[in-house]
Amino acid sequence: MQNRIADILASAGAGAEVVINGWVRTRRDGKGFSFFEVNDGSCLSGIQAVVPGTLGNYESQLAHVTTGSSVRVRGTLVDSPGQGQKYELQASEVFVYGMAPSDYPLQKKKHSLEYLREIAHLRPRTNTIGAVARLRNSLSYAVHSFFQERGFFYVHTPIITASDCEGAGEMFRVSTLDIDNPPRVEGGGIDYGKDFFGKPANLTVSGQLEGETYAMAMGRIYTFGPTFRAENSNTARHLAEFWMIEPEAAFFRLKDDMDLAEDFIRCLCKHALDNNKDDLEFFNRRVSPTVISNIESAASQSFERITYTEAIDKLLSSGNQFQYPVSWGVDIQSEHERYLTEVIFKKPVIVYDYPKEIKAFYMRLNDDGKTVGAMDILVPGIGELVGGSEREDRVDVLISRMRDFGLDESKYWWYLDLRKYGGAPHAGFGLGFERMMLFVTGLQNIRDVIPYPRYPGNAEF
Repeated sequence: MQNRIADILASAGAGAEVVINGWVRTRRDGKGFSFFEVNDGSCLSGIQAVVPGTLGNYESQLAHVTTGSSVRVRGTLVDSPGQGQKYELQASEVFVYGMAPSDYPLQKKKHSLEYLREIAHLRPRTNTIGAVARLRNSLSYAVHSFFQERGFFYVHTPIITASDCEGAGEMFRVSTLDIDNPPRVEGGGIDYGKDFFGKPANLTVSGQLEGETYAMAMGRIYTFGPTFRAENSNTARHLAEFWMIEPEAAFFRLKDDMDLAEDFIRCLCKHALDNNKDDLEFFNRRVSPTVISNIESAASQSFERITYTEAIDKLLSSGNQFQYPVSWGVDIQSEHERYLTEVIFKKPVIVYDYPKEIKAFYMRLNDDGKTVGAMDILVPGIGELVGGSEREDRVDVLISRMRDFGLDESKYWWYLDLRKYGGAPHAGFGLGFERMMLFVTGLQNIRDVIPYPRYPGNAEF
């Protein structure tokens, strides 16, 4: 029988006999005994084990235990005389599974997040990345709970696709052809007819288009899986591989979409506050003093809703000098998003009805002919967290929009069929899970909130 430290601290009391397994964070020696601080990853806190020198393997082994070593400790919980800990463990038996050598990279000192990315296989043992991992787990559970409780079906959309959802072409090619000597067609181009799928194929940038097919049969669906962008962006906000949550609902209009997305973000924030108190307090104390207040604000307040035109007007009238000039028709940049949420409204903001030229082909054209029924949700500290829209359900308008984007409509024949055979209004959105993780942790680099970050020049581990 073994006990998780999180369970011990939550329910056990002094006098309980327990067995813990974990890794030694520090070892301090006294006269005839040692203190081992042991953490098993189940929570932020560890337990201090008092290891007496009378144990049979003390002189030969335990007196030489190092930081990073893995151990099993059996003993009795007693009230701790020290500050900052509820209990300590009076050890009656200590077994060493694996002794870490002296060059263990995570010694008892402060390590930069940049350094920890170089040892991504060990960084979950740190307080920061361990807390990130627990929050990812907790919010992943909350994602499924939210949609399941509202009648949405979880759909697994393909990772390999022949469709470019965004129409931007920034996709990773999937091929079994010999890259040094690929087959050629007359004229010199690559003969993809001889490739594995018989046509060009890529890693998906979004499960939305395939998700729509199921929404038009099952009413409400959602996806939650990895997506990929071959975008050469070496910034703190971009990854080449990241996780997206994408609900799609038949008979939803833009307002329904905004309501759902706002409710979703609020639910995730409430879940974190209710279930991850210790980890959030750690981030609030060690990373950013506004983490908890931002989450509480998002969980409790209604989001501001303004049109794109109103947002541009407010930015222009602010008198602020932005790095990227503001005018109607330009895409709202991160600095503009943060100014709206952190300076003007001081809370999350939903901006909707964007110019058609800066949004995707599948977004429903508004009656003014200039804007589409698109919406973005902006939050303090991050900027854009959600992007969504009412989808274009009129087949003639959709074909026209595809042509405007230079897309070959014949490749989207199945997507057009959704409008041809019983088409109906529908809407959806995408939330980048790593962006949500940045919001709830206060961390500044997206590479620190995913276990193994993929970005230009890096596919280590």
